Amino acid sequence: MGKLTGFFKDVVSEMRKVSWPKRKELTRYTIVVLSTVVFMAVYFGLIDLGISRVMEWYLAL
Repeated sequence: MGKLTGFFKDVVSEMRKVSWPKRKELTRYTIVVLSTVVFMAVYFGLIDLGISRVMEWYLAL
């Protein structure tokens, strides 16, 4: 049990050393991540739609 307690004390000690982002940085990072996710979703959606149309055209021959 002593090892477990020591582990959690070490975890708390290390978490105090963490440099957490400021609100402005966090907002900027969140916008970058969300815009990247939206861009990638649209990109892959269009690619999927294009491949589907090509396959439908090919199978209709």
